[in-house]
Amino acid sequence: MTAQQLTIELARSDDAYQFALLSRELVEQGLGWSWTAPRILRQIQSPDALVAAARVDAALVGFAVMYFAAEHGHLNLLAVQLQSQRRGVGRTLIRWLEESAVKAGIFDIYLEVRAQNMAARHFYRALGYVEFEEIRGYYNRSETAIRMVHDLRVNSAVRVLPFRQIIG
Repeated sequence: MTAQQLTIELARSDDAYQFALLSRELVEQGLGWSWTAPRILRQIQSPDALVAAARVDAALVGFAVMYFAAEHGHLNLLAVQLQSQRRGVGRTLIRWLEESAVKAGIFDIYLEVRAQNMAARHFYRALGYVEFEEIRGYYNRSETAIRMVHDLRVNSAVRVLPFRQIIG
């Protein structure tokens, strides 16, 4: 896949169902299904969220959902189809959302990732995210999450935050 083939754009309402299926298959596997099409559609329509679609020749290959509060952003969801993983799609989606955050004056981006998902943790660390908190029972009261943050003002890869453990 070349950079010219990959496009990132705002999601459309008719993308919600396909995003929900990707979330169930790739992100929420074994957890139930909380990111349903109606929930994703609400995010697409929300003035406080950006939902980005990654497409190659008009075919969906990934998407991301980021919520914006007054002073920080929160990456709620990121999914890239298996055949498109490790080709820069996820990195491009994240950078697109981060650039949007900076333009809006938001510099701290948070996310949670399954503690056992070492590939995702490595991916986010490579993008400058720092692990700072463990939350037991975060997913369905049964699975631990790692909370991460990226300070877009500085190189957060060298920033050290205290790591906290939370039992939920």
